[in-house]
Amino acid sequence: MGTRAVSVLTEVAGLDRAFTYVTTEATAHVAPGDRVRVSLHGRSLRGWILGDAPAIEEMLPLAKSLGYGPPGELLDLASWVAERWCAPLARVLVSLTPAKVVSSLPCAPAPLAPSSSPRREWCPGAWHLAPTTDPLDVVLSAYERVWSRPGSLLVLVPTESWARRLYGRLAQRGLAVAGPDQWAEMRAGWPVIVAARGGALAPTPRLSGAVVIDADDENYVSAMFPNWDALTVVRERCRRDDADLWATSLAPSPSVLALGALERDPDFVHGWPAIDIVDRRARDPHEGVLAGVTLSAAHRALAGDEPVAVAVILQRLGTGRLLACVRCGELARCAFCLQAEGEVEGGIACAEAHEVREPFCRACGATKLKRVRSGVTTLARDVSAQLAQPVSEVTRASSPERLERVVVGTEALFSRVRRCALVIYVDFDQYLLAPHASARRAAISAVGRAGRLVGSRREGRGRVVLQTRRGDDLVLSALASVDFTSVLAADEADARALGLAPFGATAYVRGEGAAEVVEGLAGSDLRVTPSADGFVVRAPDPLVLGRLLRGRVRSSRARVTIS
Repeated sequence: MGTRAVSVLTEVAGLDRAFTYVTTEATAHVAPGDRVRVSLHGRSLRGWILGDAPAIEEMLPLAKSLGYGPPGELLDLASWVAERWCAPLARVLVSLTPAKVVSSLPCAPAPLAPSSSPRREWCPGAWHLAPTTDPLDVVLSAYERVWSRPGSLLVLVPTESWARRLYGRLAQRGLAVAGPDQWAEMRAGWPVIVAARGGALAPTPRLSGAVVIDADDENYVSAMFPNWDALTVVRERCRRDDADLWATSLAPSPSVLALGALERDPDFVHGWPAIDIVDRRARDPHEGVLAGVTLSAAHRALAGDEPVAVAVILQRLGTGRLLACVRCGELARCAFCLQAEGEVEGGIACAEAHEVREPFCRACGATKLKRVRSGVTTLARDVSAQLAQPVSEVTRASSPERLERVVVGTEALFSRVRRCALVIYVDFDQYLLAPHASARRAAISAVGRAGRLVGSRREGRGRVVLQTRRGDDLVLSALASVDFTSVLAADEADARALGLAPFGATAYVRGEGAAEVVEGLAGSDLRVTPSADGFVVRAPDPLVLGRLLRGRVRSSRARVTIS
């Protein structure tokens, strides 16, 4: 048997290049994607086989085989992800690799033929679903469409707990399902795979189809470097495998709309919760944190028998406190960007400090502004006093084992509370005035998630109350009518004008070597803008931008972070 040389990429992200080794009798079986241990400059390192390589002089032998890694079919996809998000290939392959050594794979079962009973058909593409519509019907319809094709049906949901619940529901129906922690089953090509964000890089060799539930949920974007997002990765996998893709959303983004014509659930309007909008501008300033109308709704909810009757949400977005006019209740907003203003040295201004001005109300001219009270702990104390009820405080940092009938907290309470009679967004303006491009869609999605707790209009079980000081807002009008056409059209127009996804790409380059990396990049297709902590680089094509920045970083060895 002749000498076989292989190309090996180590786990050291700083060494973003492959090295050539020779196989031994013990490692002769290794295939592309398999994990191995090698010696490099006296260090024992783990790595992956990238494929066969031309033999060179003085090749070291592979030290040891470490079992299965990602299938060879996904190595090219991993390289694409590394280029797209400007990351070392090793960082991507780690996401495709099991935490423990896997030396054998189970035999994948044959897919179960779907039942002959008629089921509503959900065609592939983008779906605008009501929050209380059960996505299981979409998953089962997708399975019936692709079960006879080679490959796995990949189903993604925003959280691990949701993935486990969906895994159980599909397993009860007799389907062969691989869950979030079953790497070996995914690698073996199980007929159905259910997972959260990481499942976008599930190590199954081929996809027959994919379903992404709540595709615009922020949990689908990796908070760690590289900042890849699941929808983009799954869309690329489906393109490569010629697989069907279904994506559902409470408020479809331009990226979801780019999948094709938007379909809407026929029972869309009745699938949303009953919504009350409470305008606090003309209310008595001595009412307290809960307006009189809100307080009455809370007492009605407490009269019922729900274990958790009232959930009060205050989502802290940023560190600044909103300012409101004592006389008319209008919020202080920047005349240039319309974002909320807060106190700064010398007056008040927005976060970008477009205009530092004296503290007065633009609506009525009054010179007395008050801080809109923020903070979950303070809110919990005030709600408890107004309702004369014990209150549980729920945040990511703290959550009691037993919940009282009134719960106050951030959106972390969505993971603790599954059902209640009333959800109150005590300061909905924190969503409406959030300083990011997806603020309008995030506000709609927040109401949709609350709707899953209180039930739909059809059920008539509960309500969602939005306290606001912006009665003329486009999002509030859309929520009142349950017609989001104008909001989605405005977001798509903004994305086109600003070159946001999917009509362009934006990268943030930070660190001591940022100036070196972006030097000379500005041109007809690239725009480089200084920011507070680095540079913002915009381009029409994300893959071209990623490749360009990745090449700059590798050649300069500059210490930067790119997101």
